[in-house]
Amino acid sequence: MRLSITLFSFLFLFGYFNSYSQDFIKDELSYSEFLGYVKKYHPLVKQANLEVSNAQAKLMAARGGFDPKIEVDYNKKEFKGTEYYSLLNSSFKIPTWYGVEIKAGFDQTDGQYYNPQNRTPDAGLTSLGISVALGQGLFINQRMADVREGKLQIKLSDAERKLKAIAVLYKASEAYFEWRKSFNEAQLYKNYLGFASIRFKGVKQLIEHGDSPAIDSIEAKITVRNRELNVENGNLKLAKASLNLSNYLWIENVPVELDANVKPEENLINTLEQTLKTDAMLVNVETLDSHPKMMALETKLSMLEINRQLKANLLLPKVNVGYNYISEPVYFDSFNADDYKFNIDFSIPIFLRKERGNLKIAKIKIQDLKFDIEQQRLELKNKIKAQQTEISSLKRQITVIDNLVKDYMFMLNSEEKLFAFGESSIFLINSRENNLVSAKLSQIGIENQFYISNAELYKILANPD
Repeated sequence: MRLSITLFSFLFLFGYFNSYSQDFIKDELSYSEFLGYVKKYHPLVKQANLEVSNAQAKLMAARGGFDPKIEVDYNKKEFKGTEYYSLLNSSFKIPTWYGVEIKAGFDQTDGQYYNPQNRTPDAGLTSLGISVALGQGLFINQRMADVREGKLQIKLSDAERKLKAIAVLYKASEAYFEWRKSFNEAQLYKNYLGFASIRFKGVKQLIEHGDSPAIDSIEAKITVRNRELNVENGNLKLAKASLNLSNYLWIENVPVELDANVKPEENLINTLEQTLKTDAMLVNVETLDSHPKMMALETKLSMLEINRQLKANLLLPKVNVGYNYISEPVYFDSFNADDYKFNIDFSIPIFLRKERGNLKIAKIKIQDLKFDIEQQRLELKNKIKAQQTEISSLKRQITVIDNLVKDYMFMLNSEEKLFAFGESSIFLINSRENNLVSAKLSQIGIENQFYISNAELYKILANPD
């Protein structure tokens, strides 16, 4: 029984893990598919999404300043059978958006010793009134500023989320391109090791038949050894690149290791610009208002403007006026304008030096950020143009290197035909082949530069969605 349970558990776990890795045990992992996995599942991208959630929580906390509030204050003193006093003060307050507060209250006083001004009818005393800030706090106060900044913080957090996410996607793209480059180099070395091995066998047969000098076998064998060394180094680079790529492969909360048989996208050069939206026709360097970095700076500017308004508001005097209609509960339905409480509070510093100084600091911060925005806008435009120039240059370089590879291939094929007619040597063939391998390595390297250059433009544009 225990054996069957153990076997069942093993099969279940095998099926579970296999279900998580089966998407990667296939012939090819395209770049767009890989980027989709990173966007959806990578922990650092998810962490960037927490920026918006954090901002939403802060906005909720700021809106709490406008929550209605119930207050109850009850005090009672009794000593040696004598009730000195029993004081009940309760209220219900409703703060509004502007400096207006609506308040309803109920007071009741009993006992033998209390302040006469606190005396109420036996049934208690109800009140309904309003408090208005006619100076500071009428059009803007700290509560209003917190809510406005909270709304802007969501916008700022979304921009910062994009900047953090794009940084992860750029690193992931670098890892993918390095993996593709290492894969192509390893395949190149492996192919030319096969060619060198076949040539070595052919040379040995020619030597046995007396059609080639014995020294040619040494030349061919040296080439095989060099190719074997290249293959080993290429496999090492590929293994390290695969492990680095696996750092960005997640499904749900499970990291996935890249299978050894998975190949990178073969025709990546035809799909890359569409995947990253880096085509020159799709990029407008003149309109950068929607760029996350510019949006973040503009949002910070709006937050500084709110702070400036708050500082300017402090130049006004504090004038708080309150009116409360009071009545016994049983008579509350009959209005008597003579029953009320009224209060007015007024204060203002004589020189306002603190307030004027803080306002000047707020204005300087705004001006400083405006200068920074203009500089950042110019730098972004130039970075985009420079990257587009680099991409255009690399496209031309790819065309040149492709033609160069074809020429070297033609030279090698011609040399092999001459060797077949006894008009060439192993040395010349190896020389031609080495030039071809070097050209193909340069071709792989230039293509990789083209991919990275597009990824850098993608990073500068900062549009991960």
